[in-house]
Amino acid sequence: MSSKEPKAIIKTLVTIILVALCLIAANWQYQRGVTRHANNFKIEANADLPAIDLSEVTDLLPSEWRTVKATGNFDTNHNVLLRNRYSSDGKYGYEYLTLFKSGGKSFWVDRGWVQAGEHASDRPALPNTPNQNIEITGRLRLDTSLPRGSFFALPSTGNLVSSWNLKLKVDTENFYLDLISGDGVTPVTPAELPELSDGPHMAYALQWLFFAGLIIYARFLIRKR
Repeated sequence: MSSKEPKAIIKTLVTIILVALCLIAANWQYQRGVTRHANNFKIEANADLPAIDLSEVTDLLPSEWRTVKATGNFDTNHNVLLRNRYSSDGKYGYEYLTLFKSGGKSFWVDRGWVQAGEHASDRPALPNTPNQNIEITGRLRLDTSLPRGSFFALPSTGNLVSSWNLKLKVDTENFYLDLISGDGVTPVTPAELPELSDGPHMAYALQWLFFAGLIIYARFLIRKR
């Protein structure tokens, strides 16, 4: 056996491994692109559907981002200001959440972004919260989008700093609403739909395929020489 043969076999094996890794990476990016496209289609389709009553929602997952109406009242004893939220123009502030009770269900309502006070210890100006029974309209969201576990927030009443856990502090449903409008309650800066872009995943997938082709071509040139 020629001394060159083992080296040639090793080079071929290395080529196969590198090409396989490139194909795995290409498939990973492709699947991410497909998933993101399907999610964007779902968001756009559900956001364009007419509003329905919350009681008509039977399956949460396919109904996420749909506009729903709910009648009930805000629980003013449970308000949360989530830190580290920025407006579209880069201003620092908070996401303002209030518990809402409707038809025996309790769930959080994201009332939008509010600007922070002049100083870190200053409580921001909060929108009015009606005490009576009202109807609200909002986009249905799964609670997996809310912070998980313990995190630091500023409750809108009580101590300035408190550690909260949205799931353990209050027993709520597995969804929340992005508030759009309501009787006497309107978000200062409402939560917006996410950017509906498919992103660069497909381009990255093609890039990995190109890399795989380059590796094969390089092995061919080495073999030829």
